[in-house]
Amino acid sequence: MFGLKLAVRFFRTTQGNEPVREWLKELPVAERKAIGDEIRTVQLGWPLGMPVVRKLDSGLWEVRIKLKDRIARVLFTVTDGEAVLLHGFIKKSQKTPAPDLATAKVRKTQLERNSR
Repeated sequence: MFGLKLAVRFFRTTQGNEPVREWLKELPVAERKAIGDEIRTVQLGWPLGMPVVRKLDSGLWEVRIKLKDRIARVLFTVTDGEAVLLHGFIKKSQKTPAPDLATAKVRKTQLERNSR
């Protein structure tokens, strides 16, 4: 087994919630496993590009996961050798929905503010 290039952690709100972990728990086991496998691919191979990872914005990427009959995305940032999972959702349109992107950006800003 090769060493991980990135550690992974869940973004935690000021209330102590971990939105991506909570979202994952709502998904069927097979989908959780598929998402976990792709996140592991990112951990081992970082930095990665398409088709697994796509850059969305400065310091913001998405893990692109094909599930059996739908598509999932996990938006993350990298800080201090860690991928912080900011937001996860099931994709219903071609473009990343603005509210999902905004959620990830807000969480990224909160993360940056709290790490100072």
